[in-house]
Amino acid sequence: MRATNLYAPTLREMPADAELISHKLMLRGGMMRKSANGMYTFLPLGWRVIKKIEAIIREEMDKAGGQEIMMPILQPSELWEESGRWAAYGKEMMRVKDRHDHSYSLGPTHEEMMTALVRNEVRSYKQLPLMLYQIQDKFRDERRPRFGLMRSREFIMKDLYSFDKDVDGMNISYDKMYKAYQNIFTRMGLTFRPVEADNGAIGGGHSHEFTALTEAGESVIACCSKCDFAASDEKAELKAIVAADEVEEELKKVSTPDAHTIDLLVKYLNIPIEKTIKAVAYQTETDELVLVFVRGDHDVNEAKVLHFLENARELRMADEEAITNAGGCPGFMSPIGIKKGTKILVDLTAMEMKNAVSGANEVDTHYTGVNPKRDFKDVIVADIRMVKEGDPCPRCGAPLSLTRGIEVGQVFTLGEKYSASMNATFLDENGKEKPLVMGSYGIGVGRTMAAIIEQLHDDNGIIWPVSVAPFEVAVVPVNAKNAEQLKTAENIYKELKSKHIDVLLDDRIERAGVKFKDADLIGYPLRITVGPKAVEEGIVEIKIRKNGEIKLLKQDKYVDEIINLLKEL
Repeated sequence: MRATNLYAPTLREMPADAELISHKLMLRGGMMRKSANGMYTFLPLGWRVIKKIEAIIREEMDKAGGQEIMMPILQPSELWEESGRWAAYGKEMMRVKDRHDHSYSLGPTHEEMMTALVRNEVRSYKQLPLMLYQIQDKFRDERRPRFGLMRSREFIMKDLYSFDKDVDGMNISYDKMYKAYQNIFTRMGLTFRPVEADNGAIGGGHSHEFTALTEAGESVIACCSKCDFAASDEKAELKAIVAADEVEEELKKVSTPDAHTIDLLVKYLNIPIEKTIKAVAYQTETDELVLVFVRGDHDVNEAKVLHFLENARELRMADEEAITNAGGCPGFMSPIGIKKGTKILVDLTAMEMKNAVSGANEVDTHYTGVNPKRDFKDVIVADIRMVKEGDPCPRCGAPLSLTRGIEVGQVFTLGEKYSASMNATFLDENGKEKPLVMGSYGIGVGRTMAAIIEQLHDDNGIIWPVSVAPFEVAVVPVNAKNAEQLKTAENIYKELKSKHIDVLLDDRIERAGVKFKDADLIGYPLRITVGPKAVEEGIVEIKIRKNGEIKLLKQDKYVDEIINLLKEL
């Protein structure tokens, strides 16, 4: 490719509406342009990166036994109604109707479509295991699209689905995908960590997120300082922190005027926040009231709360009327005095507190001397809080540290969640009909591209790994008006192409400084500068983008050095 033929409109200034460095550099580097809120057009440089990422994914999926197909983006509502997700998925689903008033969605994911495909064709255990995948656009109507490709409304995803005859087979498929994901992200040059995760709207059994470690990430993960435990903040299982033993005090009501928050309560009574109990009231989509209690310095983990509620998929903050009807008082709540039959969840650590302070379900009134094991009746005790920095590891007890990352892929075991509801069955060795046992495995292609940039950049621009760089080498004649320099650069360009190296010739009539800045901004792993020395002495300059190192080489030796460097980078 010649730069004079390449559509790559680079920008000198940082885009004002971009927040993350990946978003800024993809716009500045001429890799994509915003088409609408949460929607982007990939330009040639960006699309070349996307295709290289996809190529790595395909190689590893095929190697692990996956077979690529392509399914429709438009999905009929009937399939989603079979699985029970048409109404439950929420407002993120983009729904449309055709001229006959039939309802469809623009696919946010393809569990239903894939299950329907396989149930019509797979009838015997002899056809299993089976792994099918696709790489295509997905659509989710994000409430607030932001951060470029991190949270967009249209995005490219690889989704693979495994079908097995039993749980053991599903676990084997899961392990194959887990290892394939490790290979994929390693080949792309990412620093990542697989972490235990929540399945969210997909449902099913256990799951791992593959998280690219970067402070720009939206995901928070808890990592043990001693063992290999790592989990998302939503998934991290926590054991009770047992308070120091104290002589139990008498339960007493005290006046606490206007102390309707934990901070105001702590200030008014002059007590440690660890001595307070925080209340949060929710309602589900069926208006069921759920009261949740955690230690004052802890936060409620809504994902964990949902796990303990039957048939609930969503939580919202409870209406004041619902709270008062149950005997509660907003701002001054505790389980004491709540009407029987109300669902009350108390965190493990809160239940172990001694002589604590909680609401008294009266305005401007709290209880002191609260000992939950003695005073809280008819409650469900469970791990329902968010992890905090320094919490003990659930496996070895060492302190946990929190770090941020970008979720680039996730692997799920689904079990019979979709096959049972959609009647996707097969006949086993004994001729007995059984539901297929499934797994689901996704990779965000655009997110992965953004994550690589977040990890690999400097003040001058992107530092692409060779495996996904738009071009591996840029040949830059210092003065393209100089016939000898341009001819030398042309010869180098043709020679590298003959060696199957992905090379760009920057033959633009531009100042050398402009071309050098563009090369650094776009992030070509190697830059070959062709100047007067190349013409007069046969010496070319090679710059390694990763570390800025400069090598001066004779033209008769540079090709082998280029090949070796590309293998090393």
